[in-house]
Amino acid sequence: MKRTFSGVKPTGHLTLGNYLGAVRRWVGTDQHRSDALFCVVDLHALTVQHDPARVRRLSRQAATLLLAAGLDPELCTVFVQSHVDEHARLSYLLECTATDGEMRRMIQYKEKGAQARAAGASVRLSLLTYPVLMAADILAYATDEVPVGDDQAQHVELTRDLAVRFNQRYGHVFTLPRTVHPRVAARVMDLQDPASKMGKSSDGGVGTVYLLDDPDAVRRKIMRAVTDSGQDVVYDRETRPGVANLLEILAACENGEPEGLAGAYESYGALKKDTAEAVVELLRPLRERHAELAADPAYVDEVLTAGAARARGIARPLVDRAYRAIGLLPPR
Repeated sequence: MKRTFSGVKPTGHLTLGNYLGAVRRWVGTDQHRSDALFCVVDLHALTVQHDPARVRRLSRQAATLLLAAGLDPELCTVFVQSHVDEHARLSYLLECTATDGEMRRMIQYKEKGAQARAAGASVRLSLLTYPVLMAADILAYATDEVPVGDDQAQHVELTRDLAVRFNQRYGHVFTLPRTVHPRVAARVMDLQDPASKMGKSSDGGVGTVYLLDDPDAVRRKIMRAVTDSGQDVVYDRETRPGVANLLEILAACENGEPEGLAGAYESYGALKKDTAEAVVELLRPLRERHAELAADPAYVDEVLTAGAARARGIARPLVDRAYRAIGLLPPR
C-alpha cells in the first residue's frame, strides 16, 4: 500500500480553499486507498510573528476540523507535528544537504520576506529554511504521494531534490515522493482578489470563506464576490478570473465541470446565488460535526496522542538510519 502524507498549518482558520483543494480528497480518497498520515504542522506557524496561545488554539481547531471533515482514526493517522521529534531531527540533516541558493529561490520566501521588509519587520531565519522542515515532514515517513494544492508543488520538487542528493551522497535512505492534485478547484482564489489564493491569514477575511463561517456570512461573502466586465457567464481563467473562480467553486461542490456549468447561467447574480447555496450545504455537516467534537476535547486528545505514537513508530527507524548514513555516532 502506498503511503500518503500531507498537513495543514495553523496560522489562521481553515478555509473553503483548504477543504476543496486538499482536505476533501484526503477524506474521500487518500485515507481509503493508502497508508495515510495527516498532520497539523504547528512548527511551521513559528516562522512569523505569532501569539503562542493563538497557535495552540488554532492547532486544536485544525485537528478538530480534520476529524469533523471525515478523517477516520481507524483508517488514517492524525497527529500534531511537534508531538513527533523526528520532524525537527531530520530537518537539520536536510539543512546540511540543502543550499542557500535553493532556499532563496523559493517563491513563498520571496513573497513573505518582501512583505515583512515592506512592513519594516525583520525576516526570521526559519522563514528561509522552513521548506527544508517541510521536506523532513514528507521524507520521515517514506512518503509516496503528497496530495496538496498546486501552490505547494515547488516544495515537493525541493523535497525530491534533497532526497536524491542525500541518497547519492550517503546511500539510499529516502523514498522519492510525488505530488497529486484534485481534479477541480486545486487552487481556490480570493473572492475579492481572484488573482490571489484564498488564504487563512487574509486581512479582514472578506474574500475568504472559513469552514466555520455561519451560513449568512458565507452567502454574504459570495454574493459580494468580485466578477468581471461584461454580463455573459464564460469560463476563462485569463480574461474572467472572478467568474472562473465562482464556476470552479460551484463545480467542486457539485462534482461538475466549470465549462459546462457556465452555459447554464445568463447572469452573475444567479451564479453567485447558486454557488453560495452550494457552499452552505457543503459545509453544513462539517460545522455540525465540529460542534460535537469541540464539546468532547478528551476524544480529540486521544486521537492525537495515538496518532503521534504511530507516526513516531514509523519515522524514528528511518530518521535513525539517516543519522547513521550521514556519519553521526549512534548512542549506546
